[in-house]
Amino acid sequence: MCRLFGFRSVIQSQVHRSLVSADNALAVQSERHPDGWGVAYYVAQYPHLIKSASTALDDALFQRVSGIVSSETVVAHVRKATQGELTPLNSHPFQFGRWVMAHNGDIPTFPRVANKLREEIPPVFRRFILGDTDSEVFFYLFLKHLASEVDIHRPGTPLDTARKALARAVALVREIADDSDHRSLLTFIVTNGDIMLAHHGGKDLFFSTYKRRCPDRDVCASLAPACEAETTTGYVNHFLVSSEPLLGENVWIPLQPNETVAVDNQMRFFRYTDYERHSANAIG
Repeated sequence: MCRLFGFRSVIQSQVHRSLVSADNALAVQSERHPDGWGVAYYVAQYPHLIKSASTALDDALFQRVSGIVSSETVVAHVRKATQGELTPLNSHPFQFGRWVMAHNGDIPTFPRVANKLREEIPPVFRRFILGDTDSEVFFYLFLKHLASEVDIHRPGTPLDTARKALARAVALVREIADDSDHRSLLTFIVTNGDIMLAHHGGKDLFFSTYKRRCPDRDVCASLAPACEAETTTGYVNHFLVSSEPLLGENVWIPLQPNETVAVDNQMRFFRYTDYERHSANAIG
């Protein structure tokens, strides 16, 4: 499958160690996931997206991009293809307006149900599907449900609105694509630069909101108790998500199947369970 990395912070931070220099950084993981990479980072509330069909570990562009990225919000992905050709169009993350999504998983029945899933996407979104992956279709199913509730081009989308749109998209895929022999794997990260959600839909996912000891504690003006211990107020300064725990000072916690973790635009941290208990048309 693939590997995911997401980062959200109250301050602009470099993620070079997580992407390149740590012993099991995303670039190292690309040895086992060699079919493309992508990095999305936000500048002035808008995403910049760079993608390639090369292996990240061997790609000088990945090394360069990872070295210069400094942002409050980053999503990165290395791909091991299950559906779709090896082209930059099929590399993750996928982006529409402010929204970015990266997926780790597979819809095993996609060759059989692809047309039916695409028909669920309104033409205003469908025409922007450029690749041939199940992941990109899932992204636009999410946008369909989100756009029915809010203007997706404006900032300020409530976290719970995005959560429910994602739950509807997950439920719709399961309704159309899953059967007694096949269950879709829908682990993903999605963000608009302000909020970020990550969901365990069948592939391992870990999150971290604090370190054992911050190496910048003597110079960082934003240092808070939540940087070095589990939050007691609900607010965090940093939120990281990864398919594998990254070596270093961060304390990593595994998500359980069907669990979601998220931060809102004020960096309040939330955990949701029983994410998929609702039908596609009845999210409470």
